Amino acid sequence: MCFMMSLDLFLKGWMALAVLTFFYLLQKAAPYGRHTQTGWGPTLPNRWGWVLMEGFVLLTFWAAFALNQPSLELIHPSIWSLIALFNLHYIHRSFIFPFCLKTNGKRMPWAIAGSALLFNLVNGSALGLTFSQPQLPIQDSTLFALGLVLFVVGQAINLFHDYYLISLRKPGETGYVLPEKGLFRWLWAPNLWGEIMAWGGFACMGGTLATTAFFVWTIANLVPRALAHAKWYREKFPQAAPRWF
Repeated sequence: MCFMMSLDLFLKGWMALAVLTFFYLLQKAAPYGRHTQTGWGPTLPNRWGWVLMEGFVLLTFWAAFALNQPSLELIHPSIWSLIALFNLHYIHRSFIFPFCLKTNGKRMPWAIAGSALLFNLVNGSALGLTFSQPQLPIQDSTLFALGLVLFVVGQAINLFHDYYLISLRKPGETGYVLPEKGLFRWLWAPNLWGEIMAWGGFACMGGTLATTAFFVWTIANLVPRALAHAKWYREKFPQAAPRWF
C-alpha cells in the first residue's frame, strides 16, 4: 500500500512534467521524420530507432509486472483485457510497423530515441506495477465499454491512415505526397488524432493514475506533433484545400 502511494505521488509529478513538455513541443517540434534537423548529435537508422524505443516498453512493462510477483488468478479479466490491448499495440508498433516503413536512408537522433526510452521506462513500468495489483479497483462497466469503443475506433483510424501514408510512397521514394483520402480530407494528421483517441479510451477503461498518466503524456507528445504536421503541410502544399487542424 505504501509503495502504491509513492507510485501515485511520483505519477502526479510525472504528469506535471508532461505539461511542461507539451508547451516546449508547441514551440519546437521533435526532430524526427519530416521535422528532422541537424545539430541533434549522433543518429541511428530510423527503422531500428522505432524497434528500439517502442520494443523497450514491452520489456519494462513485463519486468515491472513480474516484480510484484502477482497472483495471476486474482487479476480481474478486465485488467487482462487492458494488458492484451496494450501489448498488441506495442507488438505491432515495435516489430511490424517499422518494417513496413519506406524510410531507407532516413535516420533518427539518438536524443529522440533516448527520450522515448525514458518515456517507455516510466510509463511501461507504472502500468506493469499497477496492473499486477490484485486489489486494483475495477472500472464501472459503462465507462469500460465506452473506453473500449474509443480505443478500437481510435486504433482503426490510426492504422488506416498510417498505412495509407506508407502506400503513397513508391519503392525507392523518400519524399512526401499530399494525402487526400480518408479523414485527411478534414484533418492534417488523422493518424495522430486517432492514436490520441485510442489512449484516451484506454485511460477511460483503466480508471487508474497510471493509465491517466499515459494518456497525458500521449497528449503532450502527439498534439504538438499533429499541429506541427499541419503547419508543415500548409507550408509545403499551399495549394491544398484547408483542413480543420
